[in-house]
Amino acid sequence: MGLGKRLIGLILMGVIVAGLAGCGGGGAAQDFKVGIVTGTVAQGEDEYRAGEAIKAKYKDRIIHVTYPDNFMQEQETTISQITGLAADPKVKAIVICQGVPGTAAAIDKVRQTRKDILIATIEVHEDPAMMAEKTDLCLEVDNLERGRTIIELAKKLGAKKFLHYSFPRHMSMELLAKRRDIMKDVCAKEGLEFVFVTAPDPMGPDGIPGAQKFILENVPMQVKQHGKDICVFSTNCGMQEPLIKAALEAGTIFVEQCCPSPTHGYPGALGIDVKGMAGDFDAIKKAIEQKIVEKGGAGRFATWPVPYNMVSMKAATELVMQAVQGKVKLSDMNAVKAALEKEAGVPIQMKRFAEGKNMYLGICGSIVFGKK
Repeated sequence: MGLGKRLIGLILMGVIVAGLAGCGGGGAAQDFKVGIVTGTVAQGEDEYRAGEAIKAKYKDRIIHVTYPDNFMQEQETTISQITGLAADPKVKAIVICQGVPGTAAAIDKVRQTRKDILIATIEVHEDPAMMAEKTDLCLEVDNLERGRTIIELAKKLGAKKFLHYSFPRHMSMELLAKRRDIMKDVCAKEGLEFVFVTAPDPMGPDGIPGAQKFILENVPMQVKQHGKDICVFSTNCGMQEPLIKAALEAGTIFVEQCCPSPTHGYPGALGIDVKGMAGDFDAIKKAIEQKIVEKGGAGRFATWPVPYNMVSMKAATELVMQAVQGKVKLSDMNAVKAALEKEAGVPIQMKRFAEGKNMYLGICGSIVFGKK
């Protein structure tokens, strides 16, 4: 009888220990959620679609919310969306793309009550040095390097002038302003004329429709003044579709979006329905190329081979999930680079924003549509 009790006791102890091991080890690590914050389709379709794809993959483990289209005037809404995710004790990581104004304040509020949450940001709008301090992981395109690569590609595609659309709010952002200055310097070195055109801010009184209307009307005027061998570029996501459309109709050059991607602006400008392609970027690129060639833009339109923000979001989500489980350190640049390249399927050149910070700057090569 005593032996039987001891056996039962040992069995029960084993069950308890196994249960504790599951709760404190792998089990607990698996029982968590990740919050995803993106813009809407109007402000950043690539990011929104990436959020949808991540949600489809991980189901209930992902909570996907959006910040408002008019994020400059509605920063409190952005803050409440982010802090609302942190209010769920099961949320152990938050991925934010793009890091619009209000993100830094939201992170500060989250840290007051939830120091255990990992926070990743992609394409921050606020001071990059500050965001490098506040976030556990920050992924950015290497905008300073793009100041050189964009101009060099424009020249290769036949540009004699480079036309840069932007507005004061964007030019107050450190990396965008520095990139503009680098573009001016490289234009001078390469023999291109740099032309700056102030466009309406989509956050202004006329909103995104007003900014898009301006682009559609202004590009033909610029081509009439400067000729077809100009390369047009805009710093704003909402302007990409009308800019591509107007550039193609006017016969000018377009080498890259503000956020390089085959799906950023091109499908809408060309009337391509990519929904049935289910993220098949080879098929999407072929469809884009066919339309570009048909409309006479062969060899004058380009982009990156992959949507960098979408790639960054997916990689960042995988990285923070692994970090929560203790499988990776976000300070390991090789691990971050490997995660990005796994999602991208192409090589990525990467460097740190600053020594000792988990802010990483990446850049890809380019593809030119219709180039023989």
